[in-house]
Amino acid sequence: MNILILGSGGREHAFALKLSESKKINQLFVAPGNAGTDKIATNLNIGVSDFEAIKTAVLENNVEMVVVGPEVPLVEGVHDFFLADADLKNIPIIGPKKDGALLEGSKDFSKQFMQKHGVPTAKYQSFTKSNLEEGFAFLDTLQPPFVLKADGLAAGKGVLILNSLEEAKTELENMVSNQKFGEASTTVVIEEFLKGIELSVFVLTDGKSYKILPSAKDYKRIGEGDTGLNTGGMGAISPVPFADEAFLNKVEELVVKPTINGLQKDGIDYRGFIFIGLMNDNGNPSVVEYNVRMGDPETEVVLPRIESDLLELFEGVAHQNLNEKSFSVTSKTATTVMLVSGGYPEAYEKNKEITGFENVKDSITFHAGTTIKNGKVVTSGGRVMAVTSFGDTIEQALEKSYQSIDKINFDKMNYRKDIGFDLV
Repeated sequence: MNILILGSGGREHAFALKLSESKKINQLFVAPGNAGTDKIATNLNIGVSDFEAIKTAVLENNVEMVVVGPEVPLVEGVHDFFLADADLKNIPIIGPKKDGALLEGSKDFSKQFMQKHGVPTAKYQSFTKSNLEEGFAFLDTLQPPFVLKADGLAAGKGVLILNSLEEAKTELENMVSNQKFGEASTTVVIEEFLKGIELSVFVLTDGKSYKILPSAKDYKRIGEGDTGLNTGGMGAISPVPFADEAFLNKVEELVVKPTINGLQKDGIDYRGFIFIGLMNDNGNPSVVEYNVRMGDPETEVVLPRIESDLLELFEGVAHQNLNEKSFSVTSKTATTVMLVSGGYPEAYEKNKEITGFENVKDSITFHAGTTIKNGKVVTSGGRVMAVTSFGDTIEQALEKSYQSIDKINFDKMNYRKDIGFDLV
């Protein structure tokens, strides 16, 4: 089969590497890809939202399946675009249609969905400029910290957690009246703060049946000890030690089943990944958010642990016989540490030459923000590489990742030296 992956990050490199292991793969394309995918696939210089260019590439290269990495093309309706086109409608897309993508595209929609289908989550209300005073009154009823979420996509930056009531009211006004996050914050969801330890559970579904993928925990803050600004993720660990069989059984019964059943009841034909962000509060799961794709950098620890043929699983999604596909996961622990550009997540420089990664033998280096210039691999983003390792324990896997990082270098390279600090 010829497969096209949309996206350019570490997640897409992980997809490409996993799919390249399949005996059923003929040609693999990634649009736009990075310096890592360039080694195992053909990169196509096409943006993930350029649907017409994607159509041309699919037809010219006899692509038989499209795997969508990031959320933006899903929310913009790439799946619907294919179904509406006579030349494309029979090519399966791994990723939901626009109606299913609302689970991530609108925080208000996802909260309504959870409430309707009995999925445990924090109590909430939604507000716009027209009922701002009601928003202030709702904040008065809550205990700090206060959680404000932009309704739409805000590139992972649309969530504020504030300890001061006055600051929460000021920021609410900033979001809805002054469009702090642009169109995304025309509507703002205010919800009670959930206490506990956060983790993610990933589900692959064909709309009828599902497979629960390995659990993972990522580290969002730039600084050691989870301090400083939020990032797209500085590292991840899978499996999560406290997510034992009893807890995951609760997740399946209280969260996964009502979610899949709810989609069916609402007439949403959902085929793809559901990323469930959870809070574990004394052994009880509560949903923080849904995403409609795999997470990054969690993908870089989840996919390497899957022993089954990923393409066969995707065929199961496409033909709605996922329940017939075999699925197995290694018991080993996987850890990943993200190497980032100096200054990230604020202003940072690009085009720094990366050296030494080709000498890494005991880890997998997933490229994220890299490109090739004049025959050299250089930085092209804030998050540059994810260094993934296996071990019998978290400590063992992390030791390998950090030893591998010692071989890699680029100007102002930064990374956290304490990934997994709260689990070890």
